Amino acid sequence: MRLTISGPPGSGKTTVCKLVAERLHLEVIISGNIFRQLAKEASMSLSDFGTACEMDPEVDRKLDARMVEIASSRDDVLLEGRLTAHMLTRHGIPAFRVYMDADLDVRAARVAEREGGIKARRKREIVEREECERHRYLAYYGIDVLDRNIYDLIIDTTYLTPKQVADRICEAVTLHE
Repeated sequence: MRLTISGPPGSGKTTVCKLVAERLHLEVIISGNIFRQLAKEASMSLSDFGTACEMDPEVDRKLDARMVEIASSRDDVLLEGRLTAHMLTRHGIPAFRVYMDADLDVRAARVAEREGGIKARRKREIVEREECERHRYLAYYGIDVLDRNIYDLIIDTTYLTPKQVADRICEAVTLHE
């Protein structure tokens, strides 16, 4: 089974991916890890690589192509990434597609707790990042990340624990099979 989990920063994707993958015995592919790998291959810091992404659409295309390549070559995999569900849908690769979201203030608090910093600043950074990504993905692919029609399951994680979110995903996947 292929499963995608998408959502904005701080929605809890990475934590939930690990829980779901363990329970469903799936390999986990985190797009952020591939992003870091691409930065390393380019001999660049993450910050410099992120800036390069904003200037050069090839970087995003390379990351998205790698996710599609992985998805098409494996059956039992969980893929985490902002565009993963869209890319698999576009390439006709079957998957159960999950979107996780949470209140912006909650997401900012989670990011500040995970990465340090002040919640208000993290909130501004999240908003800027989301606007940048939305414009990039629309320009590069014609994909509006605000369109959630492709998802099989949408979960608001604002008041849920990671375990509760994982429970809901595993239950929905079981019913879907």
